[in-house]
Amino acid sequence: MPQEQLKILLVEDDEVFARELGDMLSSASEIVGQVTAAPSLAAALAHLARASFDVVILEFFLKDGAGLPNIALLKAAAPRASLIVVGAQDDEVIAVEAVHAGAQDYLFRGELTPRWLQRSIRYAVERHQADLALQDAKEQYRSIFDHLVEGIFQTTPEGHYLMANAALARIYGYDSPQELMQSITDIAGRLYAQPGRREEFKRIMDEHDTITDFESQIYRKDGSVIWISENCRAIRDAEGRLRYYEGTVEDITQRREAEARLRDSEALYHSLVETLPQNIFRKDLQERFTFANQQFCKTLGRELKDIVGRTDFDFFPEEMAAKYQRDDRRVLETGRPLEAVEEHQPPGGGKIYVQVVKTPLRGAYGQIIGLQGIFWDITAQKLAEEQIRKTNAELARSREQLRVKNLQMEDDLKMAREIQLTMLPQSYPTLPRDAKPEEAAFHFTHRYHPTGTVGGDFFSVSALSDTEVAVFICDVAGHGVRSALVTAMIRALVEELKPSAHDPGEFLTKLNSDLCAILKHTGTPMLTTAFYLVARADTGVMRYANAGHPKPVLVQRSAGKVRLLDNVSKRSQPALGLFEAIPFQTSEVTLAVGDLVMLYTDGLYEVHAPDQELYTQEMLVTSVQKRAQMPAALMFDELLQEVRDFAEDHEFLDDVCLVGMEWAGLKAR
Repeated sequence: MPQEQLKILLVEDDEVFARELGDMLSSASEIVGQVTAAPSLAAALAHLARASFDVVILEFFLKDGAGLPNIALLKAAAPRASLIVVGAQDDEVIAVEAVHAGAQDYLFRGELTPRWLQRSIRYAVERHQADLALQDAKEQYRSIFDHLVEGIFQTTPEGHYLMANAALARIYGYDSPQELMQSITDIAGRLYAQPGRREEFKRIMDEHDTITDFESQIYRKDGSVIWISENCRAIRDAEGRLRYYEGTVEDITQRREAEARLRDSEALYHSLVETLPQNIFRKDLQERFTFANQQFCKTLGRELKDIVGRTDFDFFPEEMAAKYQRDDRRVLETGRPLEAVEEHQPPGGGKIYVQVVKTPLRGAYGQIIGLQGIFWDITAQKLAEEQIRKTNAELARSREQLRVKNLQMEDDLKMAREIQLTMLPQSYPTLPRDAKPEEAAFHFTHRYHPTGTVGGDFFSVSALSDTEVAVFICDVAGHGVRSALVTAMIRALVEELKPSAHDPGEFLTKLNSDLCAILKHTGTPMLTTAFYLVARADTGVMRYANAGHPKPVLVQRSAGKVRLLDNVSKRSQPALGLFEAIPFQTSEVTLAVGDLVMLYTDGLYEVHAPDQELYTQEMLVTSVQKRAQMPAALMFDELLQEVRDFAEDHEFLDDVCLVGMEWAGLKAR
């Protein structure tokens, strides 16, 4: 899917530099669409008043501007546009201040390039979109916060409100949170109806840092008294010092009044049912417990005072509580008794099965005012049967889920393999370009064997000019999907770094820098070895650089020699992606006609025999020496078979990649 092109406003009063920036933006046509130039701050504000833009590029020192305040003006005029500041000073202080003022990036004129500008635009848009998403989320949170039914507060230990939502203001009878916070400046004396209640609240908080269901009577704005229930926790700083209290408030006045009315009428009922061995309970029309006998309290492991006023959701898993309440509603709506076998799970205990009978409770005029339930344990006759059924069902479901996931994973990996194979060269360049393949100065051969469906090895062969060819090979540590993703990223970077492709050392240096910049955001380094060469078709001169990769084998057929290619310093250099500021050396060798350069990854020789003997790089060089005069394709096939025969399971343990380049010299035509 093509990327949507951006509308850019360029604010620059230097006509020459404005043209340069315009040319740079023209070169990024894949992301840049319309570019509008504004020679002054006033002109920019006029444009923003008439149209919307995705990106604003602002000259820091405008003649009609004031530096940093310009950023605030433009952000106010176009809050959803990304802002990039360009300055003539390479000053980190200015850059930081610009970003703090609202810019997404600060670019120094002297180092500005089309590629750098394009990258800055991409990153600025991404960062700004993330900031906008966060801002939208905050606004949504605030809307939810203000429309909650529960009151929410933050108070100081001394009794001042730091924050209150609209629900809390409504509960306390105030028109707004602001009026509430301004009116109640002493919670202990102004809010609580019972003297010493605030002190009790603070004592519990000092001991436990939390408080749950702290019920109190409080004065509303009009002087009336209501019951509230508070849940609160203490917020402390890094040193453990108390900063403030934070919690919620619920108006429980109706519940407390209902409890008071029921208390007197139930005294006789309690005396009759307390001695029964069955579990007995009563609920009101809101399905809140109004009574429970001692057996029921014992089953829940709670005292009666901790049960009354609560619902099934306070004691049982959500699914089970919902089932209980569906049965309750059937009794309350139909007025008919219900008999059923239910699953029951007391807090802290295992699941049991109970026989349940629920009947409606009627008031003095025959109206339904609640329900009564009685249940007893029948687990012994149900547990074995239920366990078998559940186990069989779970096994069947697990097998099916596993089968579906395995099929999906296999399909995904097959597609990933097909995509990865298309990343490898499908044909080799011919130098000179108009030469027939048999007359080409270089002949290439390769073998690629991933140990999994996808692999971590990659190579490329490309013509840099009519007389130069480049060969790149890399090996990402490990194999599988993770390594394959890194190889895809490296392939993209290799394409991006083509301007540096003529100098192998500079090429690997820039590739390493870009790779480090990407990988450091993942938090996990990925060891990547690489070798890169540039060879001339007319002279046979080959320049190369090595980043921790196995040394290529140079087969000097005319001289009858085989040797490993060392760096000019004779010292190995680190792999890519580990250290950012590493300059890689360029070494040089002159090929003779017929010479073969063999590049490979370490999976070719790092295998063990049944006796755990390791197939070493020295053994590989010896095997190449025996086959020095063979065609490269035949040599590669025999080497692969030799290593397989040596290996314990006749298979490679890691991905294997072999690339051969033979210099045939330029032929007269």
